[in-house]
Amino acid sequence: MKKVFAAAINGIVHSFRTEGNFKIQLAATVIVVLLGFFFNITQTEWFVIILCCMIVLALELMNTTIEKLCDMISKDFHPVIKIVKDTAAGAVLVSSIGSAVAGAAIFGPLIIHQIKILL
Repeated sequence: MKKVFAAAINGIVHSFRTEGNFKIQLAATVIVVLLGFFFNITQTEWFVIILCCMIVLALELMNTTIEKLCDMISKDFHPVIKIVKDTAAGAVLVSSIGSAVAGAAIFGPLIIHQIKILL
């Protein structure tokens, strides 16, 4: 069990060190969590935010896995490998858009309210 956990952590650390998109998604997660604390969101809102963030991060890790595996199979252009890579990237994009919409639904009214208070 300890080896499995260590291997998983190694995969996350490797992605953090080598994948720019994973760093961006992780930074977005940190920002959203900080916003959640700042606005004192509800338990249900936390559930939605955490679920969205974890889905995006997990899909980003899977996208990296698929890209590395495809690169190992062939460095040359192959139309099927292009479709596989594009589809994996599309999964990350779909989850990111959905997460952004959920984040806007949760934080949008809170941010607007805060702006009204400041003005």
